[in-house]
Amino acid sequence: MKQKLLPAFALCVFLSGLQAQELIYKTFKDTRIINTHSIETLGAHKLDFRVTHRFGDMLGSNGGWSNFFGLENASDITIGLEYGISDRLMIGLSRAKGSSVSDRKQLVNGLIKYRILRQMTEEAPLSLTFAGGSSLSTMPKVEGSEGINAFPKFSHRFAFFGQLLLARKFSEKLTLQLSGTIVHRNLVRDEESNDTYAVGLAGRIQANKVVALIFDGQLPLNGYASPFNNNSHFPSFGIGVEFDTGGHVFQINLTNSNGIMETDFLPNTTGNWAKGQFRLGFTISRLFNL
Repeated sequence: MKQKLLPAFALCVFLSGLQAQELIYKTFKDTRIINTHSIETLGAHKLDFRVTHRFGDMLGSNGGWSNFFGLENASDITIGLEYGISDRLMIGLSRAKGSSVSDRKQLVNGLIKYRILRQMTEEAPLSLTFAGGSSLSTMPKVEGSEGINAFPKFSHRFAFFGQLLLARKFSEKLTLQLSGTIVHRNLVRDEESNDTYAVGLAGRIQANKVVALIFDGQLPLNGYASPFNNNSHFPSFGIGVEFDTGGHVFQINLTNSNGIMETDFLPNTTGNWAKGQFRLGFTISRLFNL
């Protein structure tokens, strides 16, 4: 009797062990939150076509009715493709206008993203992802300029970022994420730092099956870009609504950042929410199976 029950008991223990280590899926519904990358990577052989847009200031001295609350201005626009090589590794290539407050415009951006750790029900309480990228400015060189656009060397056209993302899906309703980022620009003004360090907090609150509320914030910690050292710079902060319709994710948001890429907005966020210097933005993401 005991010998017959032993294999069944062992099978139950084995199955319960598998159940205890189930992967947590859809921590976020998109690879971006607003300005910040999420821990999500594309599935293997998935192609993501993305269009991201930032308008001008809604209010303040540069906003209001005169430019239809920023809708007649484009602060930054990005169009790109991203591809999942595996369920953990993805790459991307995009073209960005470059923010209106940056001296480095007309950007070709490369991206690589790798999911190091996935949250499980028991074994791994957190997800960990690395994101890295580069930006190459293709804008014309301005001879004799004292700004960045002089580009004395070709290497001065480049900027890079590296980012670690740590997230936990607490429930079907709530996800939170922490991030640490370093941005390196090969050429900066005399008063600026080549390296900018930043920490961030982001989250997602599921309202129903289709709609979620999202937010993210990034705080530069050092140099000219930090609000601790310069009262003309501010933390990047955005709030928005995300709509998931299956293969299509649409996001509409408000943010005080002009730029879209980390190499652009982290060193150059000068918008002050208190003065109405925030803008409407949207992202359209469409997935294809290849």
